[in-house]
Amino acid sequence: MEPLFTKAVDRWDVFEWSCHGPTENNPFTDQWLKAEFSCGLESLCVDGFYDGDGVYRVRFMPSREGTYRFRITTSFPLENAEGTFTVGAPQAGRHGPVRVADTWRLVYEDGTPYLCLGTTCYVWALQSDELVAETLQTLSQSAFTKIRFCIFPKHYAYNLHEPYSYPFIGTPMDSSVLTDQNFGDYNELSSGNEWDFTRFNPAHFQRLERCIQALGRLGIEADLILFHPYDRWGFSCMPQEADLRYLRYVIARFSAYHNVWWSLANEYDLMKHKTLADWEKIAQVLCENDPYRHLRSIHNCFHFYDYNRPWITHCSIQRNDLYKSAELTNQWRERYRKPVVLDEIAYEGNIQYGWGNLTGEEMTRRFWEGALRGGYPGHGETFLDPSGILWWSHGGTLHGDSPARIRFLAGVLRQVPEGLQPNPEASWDEVGAVSLSGTQYLYYYSFMRPGFRDFHMEGRYAVTVYDTWNMTEEDRGVYTDSFRIQLPGRPYMAIRLQKQ
Repeated sequence: MEPLFTKAVDRWDVFEWSCHGPTENNPFTDQWLKAEFSCGLESLCVDGFYDGDGVYRVRFMPSREGTYRFRITTSFPLENAEGTFTVGAPQAGRHGPVRVADTWRLVYEDGTPYLCLGTTCYVWALQSDELVAETLQTLSQSAFTKIRFCIFPKHYAYNLHEPYSYPFIGTPMDSSVLTDQNFGDYNELSSGNEWDFTRFNPAHFQRLERCIQALGRLGIEADLILFHPYDRWGFSCMPQEADLRYLRYVIARFSAYHNVWWSLANEYDLMKHKTLADWEKIAQVLCENDPYRHLRSIHNCFHFYDYNRPWITHCSIQRNDLYKSAELTNQWRERYRKPVVLDEIAYEGNIQYGWGNLTGEEMTRRFWEGALRGGYPGHGETFLDPSGILWWSHGGTLHGDSPARIRFLAGVLRQVPEGLQPNPEASWDEVGAVSLSGTQYLYYYSFMRPGFRDFHMEGRYAVTVYDTWNMTEEDRGVYTDSFRIQLPGRPYMAIRLQKQ
């Protein structure tokens, strides 16, 4: 039969097909639709989903330019279930999903280096429209290229109000009596809720995908947290059947967006209702149902997951030592032989908890150390505000000193576009990195205060001195072989040597 449907999209954009279908009984469980897409040697099958109000959708991310053919199959009678569409060149600045390259590096699918500088805003997408817009505006002015956030709402200190929406149809418990001093046991609180885990609330997921799309326009990766323990609604202790139904629904809705990452959990080891076998089953279903092979990991509280597991593409690490974090990046790289993403090295802020009151200087130091040791550091901020809005949970506006310094770091790292790796020849009392081409060297002195550093190199090198806290860059000229670089005796200095 001659195809009856035509459309044009860009490479790594989303092709969407929709139709109307049955609404009786429960379309989420009683009906299904799938699609097969092919172009040349590429052939992928994807699941569709029910989007409410009688609308069924299929989404697909084309990975090449050319003409694609597709065919839809459904559990209900359907006309015009096949067609073609044309895929053109990607939009300016779009490079495809992020992939792993050369063991430890993250690059875009087209080979362009990806500079991963993350932040955490757990439930920013479930706040008011005004606050969501404010968060996006803040991100547009930052250096962050990844943001971690939850699909489920979160219940924790400083975040006790009800979310903008819920993922399932039902009735939440009365939370009016909760305070930051008395927010109770998460799982015991869940007994006051009534949810139908077989009926999704499409509006909740539509809101999240609008946020994913907005992040994509800003060039920011959406690191989606699938499960977490901070819960008073019962979403953390659903039966496995409900977990896997939810997982398949999320994959069908979100996986066609090029900027999606999957985080199986935030602090998986606090979720007492799930065993390692449960997590492995979730990982299996994720791998089987995501046709695009988006990045996958799982995040810890006290105990690291086994990042050697083959389904894990990168380490998503929360430091489990009160003091040491980025300093251990080299060890984690060698132990797991995968990119090390430091998703939680504590937060700049002033709350009571030890993870939430770093100084701006210490957050900035951890970023420099993590980056030069070959990792990908992540930011967070927990400043108390009269309005009760904390970036770490709600988004909004950044108040700390580190974001500007992280932006300065990003500028320095972009002067080494091919990327850095740890320099094994660096001295014991400095953090050293070398470019993949071997033509640039970067040294960082953290809280130490050398008045000078001696270098013994072969050849000619242009020298730049950075004050990473005061955000200054000073060209010191060209030196040959053995030379001394004078420093001001202040902490947080760095030196770059560029081979001539």
